[in-house]
Amino acid sequence: MRHRSSITRYTHLLAVPAVLLSAGCGQSQTQAQNAAAPPPPQVTVSKPVKKLVSEHDEYVGRFVAYDYVEVRARVSGYLQTIHFTDGQLVKKDDPLFTIDPRPFQASLDQAKAAVEQAKANLAFAESDLARGESLRAGTTITQQALDQRLQAKRVAMAAVAAQEAAVRQAELDLQFTELKASISGRIGDRRVSVGNLVTGGTAGNTTLLATIASIDPIRFEFTMDEGSYLRYVRAATEAGAHSANRGMTLPARLKLLDEDGFTREGKIDFVDNAIDRSSGTIRGRAEFENADGRLTPGMFGRIQISATAPAEALLVPDTAISTEQVRKFVYVVGSDNVATPKYVTLGQAVDGLRVVKSGLGPDDLVIVNGLMRVRPGAKVTPEQPATADTGVKATSSIQN
Repeated sequence: MRHRSSITRYTHLLAVPAVLLSAGCGQSQTQAQNAAAPPPPQVTVSKPVKKLVSEHDEYVGRFVAYDYVEVRARVSGYLQTIHFTDGQLVKKDDPLFTIDPRPFQASLDQAKAAVEQAKANLAFAESDLARGESLRAGTTITQQALDQRLQAKRVAMAAVAAQEAAVRQAELDLQFTELKASISGRIGDRRVSVGNLVTGGTAGNTTLLATIASIDPIRFEFTMDEGSYLRYVRAATEAGAHSANRGMTLPARLKLLDEDGFTREGKIDFVDNAIDRSSGTIRGRAEFENADGRLTPGMFGRIQISATAPAEALLVPDTAISTEQVRKFVYVVGSDNVATPKYVTLGQAVDGLRVVKSGLGPDDLVIVNGLMRVRPGAKVTPEQPATADTGVKATSSIQN
């Protein structure tokens, strides 16, 4: 019995160090795990930007010249001189073409000579009538002879008027041999070379010599749907616009296909008087300045029209927006430094930011950088972005 008791006590003595060793190992593993846990990831947070914005629509259209002229001759003749270089800018009344003026000068000289002859005939008729009237009617000269002299004078007067009109027409024909620019703009290429016969006049078979398109200002034509048209008219009417122009004095902005932003300012100056039945759209037109001449008729562009009056809105960067299937959300950091997703309704893009219509408050701290390290419900270490005044990044954690 003593031997068995000794064995039992020896077994208990061996078990105590084993328990102590096991407890020490568990505590060491817990400490190691705590030491190996990474700190909360650092993210950049910012409050939404408050800004006055208005809803707008965008349309694709083409530029058209304010004025467009086809240069055609009014008289026929051989082309003598071309006074421009293809594609150059021309001003109003600049000389463009010269048709050989010699035949027209000869016609003018003939017309002037005919006027002098008609005046001489008129002078003779007047003197002959005066002599007849000095004689005693019924004795020396008959009444019939007197009437004939009066008639001769009237015919001579009419001949003078006709020849003077012929002189004016000949002078016009001579002037028409010098073709000048009727508008300022950019001229196209010459369609006829020097030495060719040019057909002039007012008929449809006249010769096209060149075309001129005005440059500044320039117009932009596009089509809008009926719903948009009604919305614009309503918005303009609420803003106090006069009903005579249907409120179509809305501001518009423009960008070209190779530009990133809508930087060109203009305004709507025309809306058609009927909606197209086949397409349900109506044609609109805007006017833009084009001092640099970059905008060219026929070029494509994109126009942006304000659809509502400016109102205060919240905006966040596009980089802060995440997608979950068809829903959009942003991560918001609360007072416990925990990232929580908030589902939002987005609007248009304004100056590189995105309008948030609903789902976000003005005091929410939105994660704008470091989204790849964020998990829903996990803690983060928020940082404020660099201030605009000092340029120094101010770091602040939200404490519990």
